[in-house]
Amino acid sequence: MQKIAIYPGSFDPVTNGHIDIVKRSMKLFDKIIVTIMHNPNKQTLFTTQERLEMLQTGMKDINGLTFAVFDGLLVDYAKQRGAQAIIRGMRAVSDFEFEFQMALMNRKLNRDVQTIFLMTGLRWIFTSSSIIKEAAKFGGEISDMVPPIVNQKLKEKFKS
Repeated sequence: MQKIAIYPGSFDPVTNGHIDIVKRSMKLFDKIIVTIMHNPNKQTLFTTQERLEMLQTGMKDINGLTFAVFDGLLVDYAKQRGAQAIIRGMRAVSDFEFEFQMALMNRKLNRDVQTIFLMTGLRWIFTSSSIIKEAAKFGGEISDMVPPIVNQKLKEKFKS
């Protein structure tokens, strides 16, 4: 049986930290479905289609990935896709409380889907999509923190 995991997020935009999590997760799973999830509490800079394009381009060299968009309960989606696990990246202790609550709720809703927490590599521990967007907005150099397509798209979004 194939080991399948869902790696959900808003990916607004995808960062090298996200890519690090995916690469390391591929050592544990046969297939990973990188999924843009709709979060009504987040205002996004990029459209869903732009985010999907950046994910596909930024991770094109990683075998075993598929990409999707989903709006609904993550555990329902995992079951629908035959996934046994949900991958969550963690940067700091501050991420833990929210992620832990979500993992417990998901476990309550579907005991067959496990949540796997992976710590972001030390090189990326300070990066987040929000911080990268803010730095890019003010002309900060972020090219070593994101795939080239993301760097290009951020420059296009923030040009005056």
